[in-house]
Amino acid sequence: MAKKDFWIYSFLRHQTASFLATLIDFGTLIFLTEVAGLWYVFSTSTGALMGTIANFIFSSYWAFTGSKNSLKNQLYKYVLVSIGSLILNTLFVYLITDFLSLDYKLSKFVTAILIGWGYNFILMRYFVFKK
Repeated sequence: MAKKDFWIYSFLRHQTASFLATLIDFGTLIFLTEVAGLWYVFSTSTGALMGTIANFIFSSYWAFTGSKNSLKNQLYKYVLVSIGSLILNTLFVYLITDFLSLDYKLSKFVTAILIGWGYNFILMRYFVFKK
């Protein structure tokens, strides 16, 4: 497979894994906020954590197979990247919701796209699961 084709293949698999993890993230966020009545900032953090766990599993066993990093090394690097992602997600949702007066669900959606493409994919591909 050509290098360009492999990059596209890797990107599409990552996006699929991220989409599934995002469903878990958003589902947790909405459930905890709407059903359990918890503060949306706490729900955002918890949802992001659940999505992070799912995304590591999907990414390490499907999206980025053949990594030169051992599973233990992948997990360590993944945790570092995910902590940054969790902080950015929580901060952006809070700022967009409180300062732009948008609904927390819309804030989460906008944030997920920005962080997913501008931060997560690049670091996952070239740092955590590098070939």
